[in-house]
Amino acid sequence: MSGKAILTLRDLDVRFRAYEGLSYVLDGVNLHVLEGERVGLVGETGCGKTVAMKATMGILRSPPAQFPRGEILLNGRDVLRMKPSEILDMKGKVVSMIFQDPLTSLNPVFTIGQQIIDVIRFGRKRRVFSGRKQLRAIATEALTTVRLPDPERILKLYPLELSGGMRQRVLIAMALVNCPRLLIADEPGTALDVTIQAQILKLLKGLVDSAGIAVLLITHDLGVVREIAERVYIMYAGQISESGQVEDVFDDPMHPYTTGLLASVPRLTGGLLAEGIPGSVPDYTEAPPGCRFHPRCPHVMEICSQRKPAMTALSAIRNVACYLHEEVSDE
Repeated sequence: MSGKAILTLRDLDVRFRAYEGLSYVLDGVNLHVLEGERVGLVGETGCGKTVAMKATMGILRSPPAQFPRGEILLNGRDVLRMKPSEILDMKGKVVSMIFQDPLTSLNPVFTIGQQIIDVIRFGRKRRVFSGRKQLRAIATEALTTVRLPDPERILKLYPLELSGGMRQRVLIAMALVNCPRLLIADEPGTALDVTIQAQILKLLKGLVDSAGIAVLLITHDLGVVREIAERVYIMYAGQISESGQVEDVFDDPMHPYTTGLLASVPRLTGGLLAEGIPGSVPDYTEAPPGCRFHPRCPHVMEICSQRKPAMTALSAIRNVACYLHEEVSDE
């Protein structure tokens, strides 16, 4: 797919000042999302996926967050160099985010209608509305779009009166109501049962396709990425390990971490049990030098602990950061 990049992370470092010292969470992250493209960002819990996206949204407090290096280009502008008012002006119109837990992302003391109307007003500051009736009509249409039954009744309800699946649909409606150009979806089905998650993901895919919205899907679920995304980035401990078309990466993984992730997926066809990856994600205050995966890697070499591998282009859209493939760059 070719086109203009709506989001580009370039050599992004993020660290946090903690009691134990500096926590180096993101280490030189590079990724991009083109207009209208569906991209997955995959990795274990705690690998830095959500930190990267909160930085993109401009909602990481500084301090304690520090940005010693890198750029976050959103619609061509660097978020790290924007004024708070400029970041606010982009939210809802240029970028919107579905946060991880639908059970806690809605304010329990306001009705669904009040919360959606606030989002509409916030995202359309310069638009003059004829009255509350018009705002409720827009909110009702948003709930209808996500296929919630009896949307006028739901506008009067509080979040605790809705199921987890209904709350997730409300969050999708709120994220899309102002027609953003980029939607960041952080584990949109994590708190839902399997059947409801499948409905939500199918709905989300249909909505973004029909509106031409770019999506960055944050997840640890490889099945969800295969279902929704066109390209995927594999992240480990704050470093991008591999990227490429979903089919290429899943069918022929090039990085040992990607291979380990795929081997960890349970299979319903019988045979051997799924294998886990020995060891655990490192402590970010004492992150290992070089490739951060080397303490757990079955193919570790001496250089892996000395120098971080560069991202090697295997093809025009396939990249891997591993010394096992570095010689390919010379071909």
